[in-house]
Amino acid sequence: MNILELKDVSMLYGQVMALQNISLSVASGEWVAIMGASGSGKTTLMNIVGCMNKATRGTVTLDGENISRLDGRDLTAIRRDKIGLIFQQFHLISYLTAVENVMIAQYYHSMADEQETLRALKRVGLTHRAGHLPRQLSGGEQQRLCIARALINYPRLILADEPTGNLDESNQNTVLDIFHQLHAEGSTIIVVTHSPEVAAHAQRVVSLEFGRLVSDVPAQRFH
Repeated sequence: MNILELKDVSMLYGQVMALQNISLSVASGEWVAIMGASGSGKTTLMNIVGCMNKATRGTVTLDGENISRLDGRDLTAIRRDKIGLIFQQFHLISYLTAVENVMIAQYYHSMADEQETLRALKRVGLTHRAGHLPRQLSGGEQQRLCIARALINYPRLILADEPTGNLDESNQNTVLDIFHQLHAEGSTIIVVTHSPEVAAHAQRVVSLEFGRLVSDVPAQRFH
């Protein structure tokens, strides 16, 4: 069963065609990497799938629902209820502790539960940092905190934008180990990355050039 289907999706910004007739499907429980140079359309595609932008034309179906016709509050609700977003720049709230940064994601979804949040932090190895502010955490710890925040509402789809882009090799491996664990548990993961090393951990690698999908291959054939 496909959790995500894009059919002839295009995105026009002024006179610039950022995406051109993208058709792509992702099965439930699949791990897909999306690659491409700067300006290839990776971020635009992520923003459409992540319900942050609406495609100019084409159809996007997420978890059986056509989200192409939705906007405003409806897209926000889909993003909140079904998607776990992990950003390269973290977007943590500076004056909230680690546990509070995760709990606020719960608050906007349903009801904050500190014990459940602590379990999420334990899952990413941050129990001992629960009371620390973001500035007191290393880059790797902040990224793991973002993963805990993304997972707290049990999303149908995990969408990660350059999740290892700001990390050293050790922290990159830690984050990828967490993704492998999540994938083994049945999570659907889409990772946007410029790194062939990161992409090789996925099952499929989808490549974009100038807004077009130019290849879609099993990851083991990507090397």
